[in-house]
Amino acid sequence: MPPPQDRVAIVTGASRGIGREIARQLSARGISVCAGVRNHATESSTTEENSVTSGLYREITLDVTQPDSVRDAVQGVLRTFGRIDILVNNAGISDGDHDALRLDVEAFKNVMEVNVLGAWRLCESVAPAMTANNYGRIVNISSTLGSLHHLNRATEPAYRVSKAAMNALTRVFAARLSGTGILVNAASPGWVRTDLGGPNAPRSVQQGADTPVWLATLPEGGPSGGLFYDRAPLEW
Repeated sequence: MPPPQDRVAIVTGASRGIGREIARQLSARGISVCAGVRNHATESSTTEENSVTSGLYREITLDVTQPDSVRDAVQGVLRTFGRIDILVNNAGISDGDHDALRLDVEAFKNVMEVNVLGAWRLCESVAPAMTANNYGRIVNISSTLGSLHHLNRATEPAYRVSKAAMNALTRVFAARLSGTGILVNAASPGWVRTDLGGPNAPRSVQQGADTPVWLATLPEGGPSGGLFYDRAPLEW
């Protein structure tokens, strides 16, 4: 297992919120972090609360909905560092409080494009580099709202379906990459005070980022193919 100072991470949706905090916590551990943002001019954070000052942190242009952007970002990281060890698929959007009986097809497509296909593209793109080094950690940011065990409300229907699909995607890639040294897991950050979670959420971004960072830095022999909340298994 490479030491922290040799590891390289890509974090998607890292311009603010949980993604920004994940990037901060990883860089604080000595890991070189490439923080994916769609548009540097409009998304780069300048607030003191979200600032990341470590020299191990850099922003890269990455739009998970665009295959060319994903390819260029991954190839750029490999040209710069020669390796990719960690991928955190954090980019995500919600459809809001829509009625499941009145499907907004475009909203559903947009949610699935970002939350599921975006993560799939990144997993597919980084897997060869990780496999070549016999080491990798892939963390998919899911939600208890996508857990079938806990799914007993109909709010945010497209978001819920997308996170259930993210859970399935996690299991598929964990099985496909078994024996390669790559661990693939999903994390629910909980209801966090972000632009998506709103100001009334009970959890801080630091709390929300803790489990994803833990999964991103698992030792050899760690779990793969699981869904975790506060570092404990969560029912699918």
